[in-house]
Amino acid sequence: MDMMETFRQTYLEESFEGLQIMEAGLLELPPGSPDSEKINEIFRAAHSIKGGSGTFGFSEIAGFTHVLETLLDEMRDFKRDVTQESIDVMLAAVDILRDMLTKLQNHEPIDEARASHVQGQLEAILGGQPASADKKQDKAASTSDAPSGWLIQLLPEKNLLQTGNEPLRIFRELQSLGKLDVTAHLDKLPNITEFNPENLYISWTLTLSGMEIDLDDIKEVFEWIDGDGAEIKIEPVVSAAENEDLSDMDEVQQASSPAAVSTAKPADPAAAPAKAAEPQKKAPQQDGSIRVNLSKIDQMVNLVGELVITQSMLSQFGEQAEQNPDSTEWVDKLKEGLTHLERHTRELQESVMNIRMLPVSFAFNRMPRIVHDVSQKLGKNIDLIMEGEGTELDKTMLEQLTDPLVHIVRNSIDHGIEDPAERLRIGKPAKGMVKMAAFHQGGNILIQITDDGAGINLDKLKQKAIDKGIIDADASLTKDDLVDLIFHPGFSTAEVVSDVSGRGVGMDVVRRNIRGLGGSVEVQTERGKGSIFTIRLPLTLAILDGQLASVGSQTYVFPLVSIVESIQVDKSLVKGIAGQAELYKLRDQYIPVVRLHKRFGVNDARSDLSEGLLVVVEEGGRRSGIFVDDLLGQQQVVIKSLESNFMKISGIAGATILGDGKVALIIDIAEALISHKTTGMDKKQPSLVSAA
Repeated sequence: MDMMETFRQTYLEESFEGLQIMEAGLLELPPGSPDSEKINEIFRAAHSIKGGSGTFGFSEIAGFTHVLETLLDEMRDFKRDVTQESIDVMLAAVDILRDMLTKLQNHEPIDEARASHVQGQLEAILGGQPASADKKQDKAASTSDAPSGWLIQLLPEKNLLQTGNEPLRIFRELQSLGKLDVTAHLDKLPNITEFNPENLYISWTLTLSGMEIDLDDIKEVFEWIDGDGAEIKIEPVVSAAENEDLSDMDEVQQASSPAAVSTAKPADPAAAPAKAAEPQKKAPQQDGSIRVNLSKIDQMVNLVGELVITQSMLSQFGEQAEQNPDSTEWVDKLKEGLTHLERHTRELQESVMNIRMLPVSFAFNRMPRIVHDVSQKLGKNIDLIMEGEGTELDKTMLEQLTDPLVHIVRNSIDHGIEDPAERLRIGKPAKGMVKMAAFHQGGNILIQITDDGAGINLDKLKQKAIDKGIIDADASLTKDDLVDLIFHPGFSTAEVVSDVSGRGVGMDVVRRNIRGLGGSVEVQTERGKGSIFTIRLPLTLAILDGQLASVGSQTYVFPLVSIVESIQVDKSLVKGIAGQAELYKLRDQYIPVVRLHKRFGVNDARSDLSEGLLVVVEEGGRRSGIFVDDLLGQQQVVIKSLESNFMKISGIAGATILGDGKVALIIDIAEALISHKTTGMDKKQPSLVSAA
């Protein structure tokens, strides 16, 4: 990367930070007489973005920001009051700037039509006219140019089904928007000998017909398919007459979801399907970056210096050993040097990992805007409280945590918080409360989303599950079992499908994504008082404190935070259920027994429970006993992805290389226990001996 490109990326990163400052300031800006401190803060951020844009030739950003800057300058000089309309338009301007910067970062063309529309609203406010007039004019124009339908090309990755996404559900939701024609492409189907039922080999061309279908409604359906799960292309289908009028359009509004949604004007509607089948050229991937406190760098430099000294010391011991091979003095010094090396290596490892740690405020800072937009759309008044924003979490986990948090917060506002009139009727304040808190507990990070709404209606939940055929009408379920139904794929209790929620695509993917981060999600609810969603996560995905255990000739690693205790088995406390499961009476509680050698097909393992140990683990508030031959010791292990290097295996979170060079598989406690409940203890899984 040349020097100018480095400066360009630095400007873009600083501009994104400036947009966060602007958005936070606008959300806190009260209507009425301008708050000079807030206005100045927002103005400075906008001015910095505009000033740097000229250096790199970003004239579109400079021109757009100039209009926004003029409006802020008039407020700063008390020439005009702050109105809710001007706040909303300036928030829309922040969205446009963010979209512009993202396009520039990915070397993609800017959507000038969107920018021109919002710039027109800003100019209307500057001219003393309501911005809504520009909206109506734009809506009328867009209606006249409305497409007669949409052409959607869905090119899924092979592992799409493994991420909890079901194409059939997506097609059903699209069908609710208009007439849907589906064409499946089977050219990538393998031979039966190479066929993997967990992989997806089909791609689709979808034609969605209807004049009133909005692009945002289509994007909502694809909300949970990210760029790693599928490539999605959406094109407007226009008639021949309309096609002439749209000749100047380069592309339709880019999707705000992580899905890579792109559009292009088809030259001929009849040829559109063939064009849609062409693979989309992906923008060059940009490397991420982290701003690191200088003290962390200084600490690393000092530790590297200590390692150099230790290495020099060990080299001298080697020379002494060659000169005096019969002396034992150098052996003691060598042991001392190795102890120093171990300590410094551990400290350097912790220091390097600390660089990847960022405060959860990076994920939390997006929520005020989400709450503002959703509450306005639903006509609710919400007070968002955030605590523990300084709690640090691995950067990779933070990036993958944002979408689940957004979905839970949106659900809390939509399903949880009652309408203001209903809240007043039942004696609650009209303003609802959503609280987000992050804190440490043991070796984990806990993130809790609490609302003071109506709570989950368990009776309604059960009836909905019965209607969908998920459970039998006479099923006897505990409160926890009923609450767990919200995580069932395709399950939703929303009466009306809206652009906020109700499509039945969400909470199951939230749980799957959280489990993909090595964490868990739990729900507590009380009717009439609200709900608490608790996300439990490890500090990092790269390093794991593990307990090594042997099963036959294989070595497995248990996450130390999941282990409650290890016990020797008393066979008199083992009970069987219809020959399909084993239970062990641990004090006053019966826990299921999971035989790991049967789960993973290890043939040389012990089968007599009295000859091994039971590792009692806890997942989601429930305990189970995993039977192993022996415990070997505890150590930190570096997690390597098994999926990227071999294949995804249920019940395995990854692998690590031990000190002797052997590979040990890391147990995914949640998946292993779920698979055990699903398959039964006696059903043998494919052997993993070859994988290890």
